[in-house]
Amino acid sequence: MNSEEAVPGDSMSLQEAARELEMAIHDSRVAFDSIGLGHLDQAHTSTITARAAVDAAETAIRAAIADAKAKGQPTD
Repeated sequence: MNSEEAVPGDSMSLQEAARELEMAIHDSRVAFDSIGLGHLDQAHTSTITARAAVDAAETAIRAAIADAKAKGQPTD
């Protein structure tokens, strides 16, 4: 499943959040593998980029919630 399939409706914020979460998953896997290989600098860098992607996803989800509330739509 890709981010386009996982997001119902046409909310650009939610599509962006899904893409950011996919990037975070990828970067987390790279960090995990790098630790196993002893490449600690690469693991550190990948961990930082994963965290940044999660933060960006949270911001996009917050925007989608605000949009939905402004339109009177449920958010739960």
